[in-house]
Amino acid sequence: MSALASLYPQPLWQWFAQICAIPHPSKHEQALSQHIQTWARDKGLSVLEDKVGNLIIKKPATAGLENRKTVVIQAHLDMVPQKNADKQHDFTTDPIDAYVDGDWVKAKGTTLGADNGIGMASALAILGSDDIKHGPLEVLLTVDEEAGMTGAFGVEPGMLDAEILINTDSEQEGEIYMGCAGGVDAEFTLPAQWQAPANGVTAFTLSLTGLKGGHSGVNIHLGRGNANKLLARFLADNATVLDLAIAGFNGGSLRNAIPREASVTLTLPAAKLAQLQQAVAEYQALLQFELAAVEPALKLSLNETTIPAQVLSAKAQSTLINLLNVCQNGVMRMSDEVAGVTETSLNMGVITTTDHSVQVLCLIRSLIDSGREQVESMLSSLAQLAGAEVKFSGAYPGWKPNPDSPVMAIVRDTYQDIYHKEPVIMVIHAGLECGLFKKPYPDMDMVSIGPTIRFPHGPDEMVNITTVGQYWELLLAVLERIPERG
Repeated sequence: MSALASLYPQPLWQWFAQICAIPHPSKHEQALSQHIQTWARDKGLSVLEDKVGNLIIKKPATAGLENRKTVVIQAHLDMVPQKNADKQHDFTTDPIDAYVDGDWVKAKGTTLGADNGIGMASALAILGSDDIKHGPLEVLLTVDEEAGMTGAFGVEPGMLDAEILINTDSEQEGEIYMGCAGGVDAEFTLPAQWQAPANGVTAFTLSLTGLKGGHSGVNIHLGRGNANKLLARFLADNATVLDLAIAGFNGGSLRNAIPREASVTLTLPAAKLAQLQQAVAEYQALLQFELAAVEPALKLSLNETTIPAQVLSAKAQSTLINLLNVCQNGVMRMSDEVAGVTETSLNMGVITTTDHSVQVLCLIRSLIDSGREQVESMLSSLAQLAGAEVKFSGAYPGWKPNPDSPVMAIVRDTYQDIYHKEPVIMVIHAGLECGLFKKPYPDMDMVSIGPTIRFPHGPDEMVNITTVGQYWELLLAVLERIPERG
């Protein structure tokens, strides 16, 4: 981590190195939280841990700026735990192995956690500084943002004094975010009916690996392959012809990450093995042709396995394949109001087979409630046709853009003064926590900024070093320009 700690700006990168060293995947943030609390109390700062685990740390204004409006800098404590299949890593016990590669910081075979570790590090670096100018300051670090926004849901009125919130969870330097998508989880449960495998069969596991994956909001418009959908397509084309019987289908690991890997265990008559091998080879060639520009490393693997004790009945298998094949995935509609931004999307994130059912977990995102509700209605209809149950949970609101936001104007003008170019004012197709904060703090003025982070929610995640310095300079300059109260 010494290479990280020497980067500019050093206070930020020193904190990020500490964050990487302490495991903090979603729902396992307590060790990092305790480390931060101990440090903050040793610094003489006011520290509060609320009932859901959020941290609120308060720091008085620097001399002469006591009458400025109070600002809260907000980040989330958790990171997305994703790794390559060949990487041995336990996110609950092992540190992130981060390294410098030119002008980028990356991790070896896992997510880096720059989302939102860089934002968290910037807030902590400001708290620890004795020479950064700012008015009354609060730092809000929420838990479980990536796995359900539990922390943001738990923020209560009266916990914060701030009139202005700066969210640090954006991922493109030169863009200022003033709105974001809302979302809801959709979980299909399809009852599993089992039977003994036929006589004279052999068993194989068909795996699809090597896809890029990525953030199911920020990257959804890039046309990347969804491992779950691609395997379902193969089954729809070949299951009947080859007499395939499914013993298990498992793919993806997070509902908010585009699935990079999936596998299906199946049986088939031994006499049709050569046909299966040919079909797999032809399908791989087809996918490499269709997805050559976006998925150059995709790979289909067929490996013999022990014959399973049970396989899905013909009816259950047909229903499952049809449901997976027909369920839409990807961009549903682009925004008419914000050019180049996805309005509504659907990600088939996780498929899990159990003894009793096959579960399919999707994430719907939309900038507008009606867009989300339309997709909910479509999935409800699909569930009825398939004889499945679908439950919707964890709905969170979008953050409605306010083009007249005073803090957005301050950030825009400050950016232009520093870099002599206009920033892009954007709405992001991702679930920033700002929309949830509007319920307990309806009058709070909000904006979101951050450095350039590529491929969050996947092992290719990287953060650009130069833009971290630019983000830091912008954040400090904005803090100096916060106006006085009243």
